[in-house]
Amino acid sequence: MNIRKIGVIGAGLMGAGIAQVAAQAGYQVILRDLEDKLVEKGFSVIKKNLEKAQSKGKLTKDEVQEVLGRMSTTTQLGDLQDADLIIEAIIEHMPIKKELFTQLDQICKPEAIFATNTSGLSITELATVTKRCQQVIGMHFFNPVPVMKLVEIIRGEETSTEVLEVIRQVTEKMGKESITVNEAPLFAVNRILVPMLNEAMFVLMEGIAEAEDIDKGMCLGANHPIGPLALADLVGLDTLLFVMETLHKETGDSKYRPCPLLRQKVRAGHLGKKTGQGFYKY
Repeated sequence: MNIRKIGVIGAGLMGAGIAQVAAQAGYQVILRDLEDKLVEKGFSVIKKNLEKAQSKGKLTKDEVQEVLGRMSTTTQLGDLQDADLIIEAIIEHMPIKKELFTQLDQICKPEAIFATNTSGLSITELATVTKRCQQVIGMHFFNPVPVMKLVEIIRGEETSTEVLEVIRQVTEKMGKESITVNEAPLFAVNRILVPMLNEAMFVLMEGIAEAEDIDKGMCLGANHPIGPLALADLVGLDTLLFVMETLHKETGDSKYRPCPLLRQKVRAGHLGKKTGQGFYKY
């Protein structure tokens, strides 16, 4: 299948980033969110990113205009009816994603591929609400999308080999590298990463080391670019708690139990960088 037009649903940081790299790769892109102010905010972030790249000499003024010219915004799902590929980047809540995919299945052309940017929810379960299970796949981008090189491509139970290959080619055209993962709770990267962040919280809670020393130890001792507690603050502690609870529930394995300190922080409303306080103050 030849992908020419991509619909991106969700104009937050992830959705805007996906729309940007898709447009820079030469695709026609339509960015959709629920309200005008949301799509306008997402589009302004993209414009700012491109102008920043121009100021650094990475793009010319004409190239910036060409990228922006390949983009449009909407609040109407019906405007996505002729998209070849839909990439969903909305809230990590299965019932809401299912409702969206049910609507898309009725609106979009039969050959359109549906991809979800979920970081750990079941591709197979999401596909069941459509009549195109073989054309539903996971495309897990990493934040910030324009910078991070990896896309996890997740194959659901019924995802076809042909669709998998199409998405690999799209990913490559976007300038990304991909890894292919069979569906499992949290897939591959987060399955390894999230328990590490959780364990760093146990080390802090148990008084083994202070937050700064835990992060310094992992940066200098394991060559990580950012310490686990600082990274947790960046991701959002509420998001991490949700992900840990999902992993624990899906596997039934006690080794994935969320750290009580994480629950305490979330209950206090200290969610990390986005609220100005988490394991650190900002």
